[in-house]
Amino acid sequence: MMLRKPGTLAVLLLVAALPARAADTGYMAKLADHTPPPSELAEPVRKLLDDRCIRFLDSKGEVVAELWFRKDVPGKGAGSGGSGLTYREVPRTSLLGAMRVAKKLSDYKKQKVPAGVYTLRLEHQPMDGDHMGTAPYSEFLVVCKAAEDKNPDTMKFKKLHDLSGNVTEGHPGVFLLYPGTGATSQPKVVSKGSGAWVLLYQVGTAGGQKAVLPIGLTLVGTSEAA
Repeated sequence: MMLRKPGTLAVLLLVAALPARAADTGYMAKLADHTPPPSELAEPVRKLLDDRCIRFLDSKGEVVAELWFRKDVPGKGAGSGGSGLTYREVPRTSLLGAMRVAKKLSDYKKQKVPAGVYTLRLEHQPMDGDHMGTAPYSEFLVVCKAAEDKNPDTMKFKKLHDLSGNVTEGHPGVFLLYPGTGATSQPKVVSKGSGAWVLLYQVGTAGGQKAVLPIGLTLVGTSEAA
């Protein structure tokens, strides 16, 4: 039987004890309590948001983006089957949260979203020939510059289109929403394959009904058709 030298054995044991390489861990999310929404947001928007911040971190533990969601979801009823609201039970263009981008992000259409503070509004993909087959689901969160989106009420789609187009200098900046299956009050990030990383989180309550909106927000990942 071949014996290993003690020094070699020590090295092997040390390597086995090391954590996985950062490149293998992907992205992660951490919840920070008592972290007020950014001052760049208009006060009518800020007061609707929770003071819990979700920090979206890269494989090195560096902040890519920070997110704040609504305390109360503007939905109708308590959701289907007690599992929470669906995206279609929330009015289109509703303000759902805000995001501070620390590092430049690409949206689902591979457009650059510069560092800064943005509102997040719900919108549905148009059902026309230009959009068919470009995404596995038809709901998105659309980004608008905080300085330009000061009224938290819903708005006409054309206005939302124009506001968001100011971010990306063209098509609205859009982040795909997956079904929020498995979302809880603790954020987590899951891989959907093909380079897509999705934040799962239960957003707010719906008035006295105490319903939540489970979301699956794609923060990294782009359309193959983009």
